[in-house]
Amino acid sequence: MQIKKFDTINVIPFIDIMLVLLVIVLTTASFVSRGLIPLDLSSANSSSKISKQEELDISINKDGIIYFNKQIVQKHAIHAALTKFKLNTNINISCDQNSFFKDFVYVIDILKDKGYSNLGIVTKYE
Repeated sequence: MQIKKFDTINVIPFIDIMLVLLVIVLTTASFVSRGLIPLDLSSANSSSKISKQEELDISINKDGIIYFNKQIVQKHAIHAALTKFKLNTNINISCDQNSFFKDFVYVIDILKDKGYSNLGIVTKYE
């Protein structure tokens, strides 16, 4: 029995695998670049019955001025201003990067003390 000498390598299966991987990468890259999966949502007759969740946007600028939904709130009046919002309110907190950390902690401390738990911290993506 003679042993055959290999002069070449069959690369066709390798090319097939690489093409499949390329299709997978290109498909998932479109989801990553947009940050969401494109959907064409259906409509429903009962959609008007569902109330939108209330939100509160808290902003702290570099001078330590606190805003509730773009309205200035004094530090001593935060407790009174929070009484307008339910405990399950979604709260988004954005803070200037040049502001003092103590202002941010002050607001978070009041929110946690009052029992608010749906807190989100807004940042920018670079």
